Amino acid sequence: MFLSLGSNQGDRSTNLHDACMKIRKQVGKIVRSSSIYSTAAWGVTDQPDFLNQVIEVETNLTPGALLEKTHSIEKSLGRIRTGKWGARIIDIDILLYREVELKTAHLVIPHPELPNRKFVLIPFAEIAADHVHPTAHKKISELLDTCTDQLAVTKFIED
Repeated sequence: MFLSLGSNQGDRSTNLHDACMKIRKQVGKIVRSSSIYSTAAWGVTDQPDFLNQVIEVETNLTPGALLEKTHSIEKSLGRIRTGKWGARIIDIDILLYREVELKTAHLVIPHPELPNRKFVLIPFAEIAADHVHPTAHKKISELLDTCTDQLAVTKFIED
């Protein structure tokens, strides 16, 4: 199962680290994690740049329970849900959950915007380039090659 993490408020790298620690304790073992990448905000652009990362996690949680747990982690780290694509301390999105295809009022798996976002595809390809998207039937590397997103995505180097 793959999650994307993003932060553009406060100490962004610490927020990602803290989210990973809570994911390890409450969701499951982190098998692989990408480098951290810096990206201009997507959607609502008049806000600070994001740091983004993709992680692979082993979990026994159902998709619904996983969503509840990720929302709980976000809240515990100080996220306050405001408008769509707004600034946030932490954002945890479920990208893929095994080969599951799910569409409910609160959760869509695979994440519907995954093929359109380089800030997710670049770190995803770093850790699982050959993983096949269950509905697009393409490798993550192929989705990245055909992605039309023009936002610059650069590896984040801490001072």
